[in-house]
Amino acid sequence: MSRQLSRTDNLIQQFDTILRTLVPHAAGASRANPAVGTQDAEMTDAERRHAAGLMRINHTGEVCAQALYQGQGATAKLHETRDQMEQAAAEEIDHLAWCDERLCELDGRTSYLNPAFYAASFGMGALAGKLGDNISLGFVAATEEQVGRHLDDHMHKLPYGDRRSRAVLEQMRTDEAHHERWALEAGGSRFPAPFKLGMRVMSQVMTKSVYTL
Repeated sequence: MSRQLSRTDNLIQQFDTILRTLVPHAAGASRANPAVGTQDAEMTDAERRHAAGLMRINHTGEVCAQALYQGQGATAKLHETRDQMEQAAAEEIDHLAWCDERLCELDGRTSYLNPAFYAASFGMGALAGKLGDNISLGFVAATEEQVGRHLDDHMHKLPYGDRRSRAVLEQMRTDEAHHERWALEAGGSRFPAPFKLGMRVMSQVMTKSVYTL
């Protein structure tokens, strides 16, 4: 029988998650990198910089996903929902590690803005959790839908020769679609179009700033 975690244990666990999310190269994937065995074609320096900018955006997106799941898990009312949030967050760690690895290969870096985006996303996740599990799960579904659109767009924008980044994004797209379906099947509310439009605008602010910063 598993031991019930104390408040101190939970705080330590949260702090460990924050460190693994925000410190470059600290996250470790539990699954093999989808790009293993894939070789890039020749790319120019400009193409590599462009690919690094796109992968930096994707990395920050995973930082936000970690924060959202952690915030929602902290305030979820049902144990089942909390456990599902923690499982989804664990799968997103793989994405975080894969994007970080790819940025290193492209001689890129993670965004300087990650701490600010983590804090904002954690707050939104915690608020959604307090509003009820159906709202919280609906927020997950709406967020994953938005992430899926970004990934589709980035796969088209990647340089033709960047096969390794594309392999990573394809697996991430599959996982995000799974998370969206799970959230809706678990009872998540479908958010109205105006709310999703607002999320899209906020997402565009993130992508434009993180591409270079």
